[in-house]
Amino acid sequence: MSNTLLLCAAAVPLLALAVWWLRRPSARPATTSAPIATRSQPSLRATAPVAADASVPGQRPLPAMLAGLEWRTEEHMDPAKRDRLLGAIHDIPRPPNALQQLLSPEFIAQASSSTLSEVVMTEPLIAAKVLAAVNSPLYGLQKPVSDIGQAVTFMGIHRVRAICLQYMLAEAFPTNLPGARKTFDALWQASAIASEIASRLDRALLQPGAAGALATQVVLGFVGPLATASVIPPTGLVAWLQRDRVARARLEQDLLGLNACEIGHLLLKSWALPQPLVEDVRDSGRLIAMPPHRTAPQRLPALALACLSTRLGERLALGQMGSLEGYRLADDEAPDMHHLRACLAHPALARLDEVLQSPDLQGAARQTSAPVSGS
Repeated sequence: MSNTLLLCAAAVPLLALAVWWLRRPSARPATTSAPIATRSQPSLRATAPVAADASVPGQRPLPAMLAGLEWRTEEHMDPAKRDRLLGAIHDIPRPPNALQQLLSPEFIAQASSSTLSEVVMTEPLIAAKVLAAVNSPLYGLQKPVSDIGQAVTFMGIHRVRAICLQYMLAEAFPTNLPGARKTFDALWQASAIASEIASRLDRALLQPGAAGALATQVVLGFVGPLATASVIPPTGLVAWLQRDRVARARLEQDLLGLNACEIGHLLLKSWALPQPLVEDVRDSGRLIAMPPHRTAPQRLPALALACLSTRLGERLALGQMGSLEGYRLADDEAPDMHHLRACLAHPALARLDEVLQSPDLQGAARQTSAPVSGS
């Protein structure tokens, strides 16, 4: 059976359940929202002009799974389905107010260990989880730390903030649905692995001494998949998550009208997070469907590293990769890597393969990537 037939066969039960779910009578009034701004980008159709692909040395033909993909935004949805989807994701609880504080431009401009400690200590349970995380073997601290300020001293404010955000987001996605816990656990583990990879790539390639800014973007990038997992019937979650991101995007759009990246964008906007950060998270997710010429060159390195970190984190968490040892971008022929490989050819990322094989990054990936198997 061909890969296409296998995909269709596996999607049938999930499609039937999701169609039933989306057509059920709504228990609350319909919600409306303004169309998503695309920052004056061209059409989001995944098929790119031949000249764009040919401009990248050694670029392979567009994979069949990617060819013809129409990347839908909110404005492309059927209004009735859009309202049901918006109603569902708006039922997801807002994370603690401290999350908005940690991401506000004012906080970032004045960030210090004391201000971070003050914000996090308003959520004592989260503070305890953060301290447990930073005292784990992953970070190799020579002596245990007992407060957030000490953690910042040893690890840096950006990295500690990213860990805080991960635990705060967990408050918005409870995993009590029958059959859903393993999927949510896998996504949380993927988020942890991806943010660690991102922090090290950030420090090595973009911002020496400031590792963690990119990790924040990566952590927020998992809001879309988590929100999507919250509205897909639990019996279809394992099959959904095991697909690569192109196959998932196509399936999500068939089932829900939007893919996880765009669903995450809607939810982050509704949480009133800073617009530039929300756009970075969205545009990073869109790189699986867009060649590099559709993104401003100065934004491309950070967006591409965030997208790569997310993809590697998911593969490691799901057991689709045993480790990053020997991993080379040029050998990765997955459909969701086609455009991303071209984006990662940016001159600022010339040392990327070398950094991916560095002991620092390899060690972090090993310590956070015990596979999570679905059932």
